[in-house]
Amino acid sequence: MENTTLASSLPYLIAAIAGVFLLFGLWTPIIGAVIAIVELWIFVASPGNQPIAIVLAGLGATVAMIGPGVWSIDGQRFGRKHIEPSRHYKISNPPEV
Repeated sequence: MENTTLASSLPYLIAAIAGVFLLFGLWTPIIGAVIAIVELWIFVASPGNQPIAIVLAGLGATVAMIGPGVWSIDGQRFGRKHIEPSRHYKISNPPEV
């Protein structure tokens, strides 16, 4: 009986641990992906929490794509990554009339 209780609470335990890592800003892209996968697991496995699991999976995927914030530990250690337009791409000014 204990194995079924552990198996049913395992995704929630993983999500809670991942949430603590995300709270401190550790391994932000990896933990965001883990949260998205675990919440999809919860969506499939438990019929009662489906709407919130989809929302949390979307938020986890968003955090995985955005990356660390300024005040997170990852942001302090590795710096923030900014996407800058290519120097070869130049927007020409419209002709004056």
